[in-house]
Amino acid sequence: MEFKGCYTAIVTPFKNGKIDFKSLEKLLDYQIKSKVSGVVPCGSTGEGSVLKEEEYLEVLKFVAEKCKNKKTVIAGFGTNSTQKSIDTLLKINRIKLDAVLAIVPYYNKPTQKGMVEHFKAIAENTDKKIILYNIPSRTGANMVPQTVAELAKIKNIAGIKEASGNLDQVSEIINLCNKSFSLLSGDDSLTLPMMSVGAKGVISVASNLIPNEISLMCDYFMDGKIKKAYEIHHKFFKFIKNLFVETNPIPVKYVLKKRRIIEDDELRLPLTKISPENAKKIDDLMSNIF
Repeated sequence: MEFKGCYTAIVTPFKNGKIDFKSLEKLLDYQIKSKVSGVVPCGSTGEGSVLKEEEYLEVLKFVAEKCKNKKTVIAGFGTNSTQKSIDTLLKINRIKLDAVLAIVPYYNKPTQKGMVEHFKAIAENTDKKIILYNIPSRTGANMVPQTVAELAKIKNIAGIKEASGNLDQVSEIINLCNKSFSLLSGDDSLTLPMMSVGAKGVISVASNLIPNEISLMCDYFMDGKIKKAYEIHHKFFKFIKNLFVETNPIPVKYVLKKRRIIEDDELRLPLTKISPENAKKIDDLMSNIF
């Protein structure tokens, strides 16, 4: 399986402190009807880190069943403990998922050798495809291109979601890895620049709201229709930047509620709802988008 195109990092809707499966189903229906390649539940956007383990597994099962034979499902996955991650992985293995998106261990700031050993251990405990997830702004540690290249030699490590924001690093990873290795953008506003140096698509927050547009931008670029791709990029650029005016997924949940795709923009602490000032900024931009 080659990972390319647009994959939506879906939110986890909440209502009165519990998972709102009715809203989740509505969001999945919206994604299934769109041009996206797949969905990514329980990642950063899906507030996976604040779900209880039973909730986490329940969401994965729900999404896998709903998207079966329709869209690729990549599970957001990982903790800062290799052993805890493996314990959870053994339960995930029983769910029919296409891949796991495995984050660099956060907070404890492993060395590059530690990252290699961590992901090797994960790869040895699953037959599922693994997409590495490098996001230094959240984890406090950057996985360098040479480390990615070493891990890319492992049979079931198939790609990376690269969210360092460093285009030189993107180029280095692509130069060092096999052509079958998929580099996906982890920054919505950098998707097109990353694709210009070899990325194959994006794991997107914005595609919760505009799945066809982000998917078309990726498809146009891959098909050589560069002008059409950059027209989409520039049309939605300011709106996309403002989806990160507060910590993701605060703004995107707000817009999903406004668009009546989910019932509430409830979050779990320590995240709180969007401020009135930032809500107004987004409202003003929405009038030109939808």
